[in-house]
Amino acid sequence: MPHSFFQPPRASRRALRNVRAPRCLVQPALAGDTDDDLVAIDLLIDDGRIAAIDLAGRMPAEWGPDLDASMVLPGLVDCHTHLDKGHIWPRQANPTGDGAGASAATLRDRQANWNAEDVRRRMEFGLATAYAKGVVAISTHLDSLAPQASISFPVLREVRERWAGRIDLQVSSIAPLDIFLTDEGRRLADIVAESGGKLGCVTRSAAFPSETMPPDLDEALVRVFKLAGERGLDLDLHVDESTDPRARALIRVARHAVAQGFKGRILCGHVTSLALQTDEFIEETIAACRDAGIDIVSLPTVNMYLQDRSAGARTPRWRGVTVLHEMKARGLRVAVAGDNCRDPFHAYGDHDMLDTFTQAVKILHLDHPLGDWIRAATETPAAIMGIDRGVLRAGAPADLLVLKARNYSEMLSRTQFDRTVLRAGQAIDTTLPDYRLLDDLMQV
Repeated sequence: MPHSFFQPPRASRRALRNVRAPRCLVQPALAGDTDDDLVAIDLLIDDGRIAAIDLAGRMPAEWGPDLDASMVLPGLVDCHTHLDKGHIWPRQANPTGDGAGASAATLRDRQANWNAEDVRRRMEFGLATAYAKGVVAISTHLDSLAPQASISFPVLREVRERWAGRIDLQVSSIAPLDIFLTDEGRRLADIVAESGGKLGCVTRSAAFPSETMPPDLDEALVRVFKLAGERGLDLDLHVDESTDPRARALIRVARHAVAQGFKGRILCGHVTSLALQTDEFIEETIAACRDAGIDIVSLPTVNMYLQDRSAGARTPRWRGVTVLHEMKARGLRVAVAGDNCRDPFHAYGDHDMLDTFTQAVKILHLDHPLGDWIRAATETPAAIMGIDRGVLRAGAPADLLVLKARNYSEMLSRTQFDRTVLRAGQAIDTTLPDYRLLDDLMQV
């Protein structure tokens, strides 16, 4: 297959011998002597699934190739992205590169161009790219202000069915918080329920766009929890994506969840302003999130791109990410995800969760030691999504990435464009869809 550094045998039963896997992702644990982060294993594939995992050197040579310490990862999981926005940059750039400019540009493009065919083609382009990169599950937000929800959710349902068996696709709404105080919010909650999705919003108000903490925040949060609880929906919220330390909605979300006895899962994304708070308030907020069972996803590449920009020639002063180390240390489930791709919120990106993890290591200092941080792009987002993915164990689908890299240093230093992607144990074509496929959509 193009770009792959080796071609595994096509036999339904064969082994990948002498490979290295993250110790934290191998279940049950094996006592190998490679290092603290990786373990040397042989991995047997049979009929599209992992049949057995043993220490390297235990499986006979005739079962399969010796891969000379190449790394093996389970398929990657992206629990926060925006497939409906993807790849509109060529027709709707964001000249300021900041959040306000991104919102305005996206609004213009959505109103002018987001018919069903446009959304479907860009969404499928993104999925095809992610598939070639080794992503096995995605949770996407859909812009949901009327009338867009009635266009995009039916498209999502059709695309999800077409991609079943290749990528597990989940969906959440996203809209200003205060629409849930209106009939539009109730109708949106019904659309989400019909689509088997998660109820999502951003903790900003359309009625008070300049307010970091709008006066209707608490009233609207109560309504969101009520609508979700009545329909048995989980919540997936954009919270405190801001450089303003006055943005303190996360602790309010957590306290409302406890007060209302909310039974569903809650995922909060971004929460970047928490990093600008006092240590005491950070601790108080993390404790409230732990009490409420809130999961956190950080979007390091996009928030670093968007936040602390200046119109002048000024270097940004901070990294635009949340306090992920402190959250993980105190027992919260934390993930990293890809977020936006080639749209006004992020001019770059390629739906590649391995690249997202690589960048996250550098932006968030997830190293020295790396420990089990690889879980943030595999096992943890899978658990947050409620799916059985992101680990290496007997019985799991043989949906794997095989890298030429032999250790984290090599993996994090090069792009791994020559990765081999296995689905049901067979190498797939990793040729990426050509951007030219979208050229006619960009002619506006």
